[in-house]
Amino acid sequence: MRRGGLIAYPTESCYGLGCDPRNRRAVLRLLKLKGRPQGKGLILIAGKFAQLAPYLFPLAADQQDMLRRDGARGITYLVPARPSCPRWLRGAHETLAVRITAHAGAAALCDALGTALVSTSANRSGQRPARTYAQCSRLFGERVRVLRGRTGKRRKPSTIRAWMGGKVVRA
Repeated sequence: MRRGGLIAYPTESCYGLGCDPRNRRAVLRLLKLKGRPQGKGLILIAGKFAQLAPYLFPLAADQQDMLRRDGARGITYLVPARPSCPRWLRGAHETLAVRITAHAGAAALCDALGTALVSTSANRSGQRPARTYAQCSRLFGERVRVLRGRTGKRRKPSTIRAWMGGKVVRA
């Protein structure tokens, strides 16, 4: 990860495809592998708010609590990004999609690396996300380090909501 590697890891509903969000080359490799346009932006997950803080405008303690609480419900928010937040993460937007993950393994991974992680579904754009280690291994081969583990019980990817007003962008 620290040298720009890509990983696939279990999340709440499927395997996630991720990398270090600070590494532009790794993010661009991930986007190319998925066939995902950069303008769409990406989701960052974290084990705790402090891992997201460098990318976002400051949030009050009650807002941070809401991110934690709603992350446990599988909600990702489009939060206003700092001007220094790289375009390779937020795409064509002034917001960044973030979630404090409730998946113990994904949270432990963020904590062990000391950073938030890019978290997009482990698939090629438009295809079904991989839900198992074996599916990820077949799909990505040696290009991605696949971590063993169990996905959570959620059936659908996270709901995405606008921070301002709470409008649902993806159900």
